Amino acid sequence: MIDVTTENFETEVIQASMSTPVLVDFWAPWCGPCKALGPILEKLEVDYVGRFVLAKINSDEQQELAGAFGIRSIPTCVLMVDGKPLDGFMGALPEGKLREFLDKHLPAEGAQPAPAEVQEAPADLADDDVDSALARMNEALATDAGNDDLRYDYVKLLIGTGHLAEAAGAMAPALAQIPVPLRFEALQQWLNAMEFVSTDPRGQWTLAQFDEKISANKRDFESRFAKSRVLMVHGEWVAAMDELLEIIMRDKKWDEEAPRKTLVAILELLTPPKPKAGPEVPGKTASGIEIAGKSAVQEDAQAALISAYRRKLSMALN
Repeated sequence: MIDVTTENFETEVIQASMSTPVLVDFWAPWCGPCKALGPILEKLEVDYVGRFVLAKINSDEQQELAGAFGIRSIPTCVLMVDGKPLDGFMGALPEGKLREFLDKHLPAEGAQPAPAEVQEAPADLADDDVDSALARMNEALATDAGNDDLRYDYVKLLIGTGHLAEAAGAMAPALAQIPVPLRFEALQQWLNAMEFVSTDPRGQWTLAQFDEKISANKRDFESRFAKSRVLMVHGEWVAAMDELLEIIMRDKKWDEEAPRKTLVAILELLTPPKPKAGPEVPGKTASGIEIAGKSAVQEDAQAALISAYRRKLSMALN
């Protein structure tokens, strides 16, 4: 169980949920139902042996976080997966109902989560069918070369599964456009990071090795930038952006603004695709979470993270 504040929210909830589901419990010391629910959740966290992490947010002390989730009644719990709200519930549910909720969304006991790079694949892709999916997408692109949406998904899957040379070739037509679409610039920066880690000796350095050099010279931008690329490849997006901001704040123009371009690329990669138009479901959020009987999440956690780092970048550039 982790106590979460605005200071550690990004690390303990957003980043942590990329590998293990995080159940966020909004509570308050004066709330009777919260006192009943809390011990049951803590017991289930132990019973489920690492299948989820319990994060508790005191809604009185952390009103900014409660507001970001649109919390109107407590206790309210939101299950975070891959940095985004997946589902949730309101009120002190009995243990049996809580187990039903968890079993609906958590990986089976003993199951291993899909590698991060496979999670970047299109939603309808089976984990064990990557090669055939790539073949289908390649064939479809051969007959519809102007389909940038398909090209983007294809290149993204190629990069995520380590097919770097194929990704570079498939992306070339998009990079020839004037101007180059931002989403393809973002993929190019991700590909650059992957290629760096696979070809440069620093790609095998530990973070401690980078930190030792940086501590000796805060303006060792080469090491900072290399570290940011290693962090990108390992899916440590927030830490990568923090390292890039350190460079930008000290020298905005270093290496032809490569840190700024890379940070913008990360923000683009993290930005969820716009939802397809469809009928709204009363009482549900865009993520399908039923909270307090009406739309409650005004800005999901992923959007809040992206917004925060756009502001940080703007401040660093001004």
